[in-house]
Amino acid sequence: MQHDPEASASPDRGEAESFDQHYVFDYTPVDELAAGQRWSTWGQCQPLSRGPQPWPDWVVTDDAAVDTELGVLKTGKEADVFIVERAAPFDDRTARMAAKRYRDSDHRTFHHNAAYLEGRRMPRKGGREARALAKGSSHGRAVAAGMWAWAEWERLVQLHRAGLPVPYPVQIDGTEILMELVCDPDGQPAPRLSATRPGPDLLDSLWQQLTDTLTGLAACGYAHGDLSAYNLLVAGERLVIIDLPQAVDLVANPRGMEFLHRDCRNVAGWFAARGHRGDAEELFAHAVAAAF
Repeated sequence: MQHDPEASASPDRGEAESFDQHYVFDYTPVDELAAGQRWSTWGQCQPLSRGPQPWPDWVVTDDAAVDTELGVLKTGKEADVFIVERAAPFDDRTARMAAKRYRDSDHRTFHHNAAYLEGRRMPRKGGREARALAKGSSHGRAVAAGMWAWAEWERLVQLHRAGLPVPYPVQIDGTEILMELVCDPDGQPAPRLSATRPGPDLLDSLWQQLTDTLTGLAACGYAHGDLSAYNLLVAGERLVIIDLPQAVDLVANPRGMEFLHRDCRNVAGWFAARGHRGDAEELFAHAVAAAF
């Protein structure tokens, strides 16, 4: 009797139906990725590197999703922000996010780090990472960038859980943070406060939101540390605070109150220049009271 290899390689219907269905799956080929695309990095992130649960409905968690870079949103002193669209391949769900990518210290323009780092957890003295930081080696620069990224990630998660108006943090992968892309009512990226010209009523509302945000931040134990009209977004009539890697611990950092006072003066000055009578010292007093 002649052996038929194809017949022996293909189980009959009865055998196929007896397979454990946990080991049966459909295979759907997908197109090769184009320039500016990558597979979603969600699946490779550890639980603590994903945003607080419950995840918003717009967060795409499909392992087969594709990330497409749509362009630069802004450049900053320590990082650049890009717009990334994450698309699930089989159900047409998409989410546009802000991808903040930290540079190493050779490519940053924000060098006054020491005052912000006081009171923070640092690599163990004498350890490999501490030595690399001290030497400024390539590994040390990578460690420094990772520390700043993780510091911002922790603050975003903490402040989101506290109900403060920050972008929802989706995930962190190395020195890249993916977060909610804050948009105006037309779906366009929200402008910075510095680029807006609010009327008197909206100006009053934004000042009250700013007061609530600064006091809420202080109640969590932090000052922004570098607050100005350039790192506040206006999404319609809603104020959102961004850029938090240098957030200062009000207790552990000896200059914590100094940073908080400077934040209050900076933003109050912007409002005063537009005719608002908000007082920096009163704002500072509210924040200090909330902190203690």
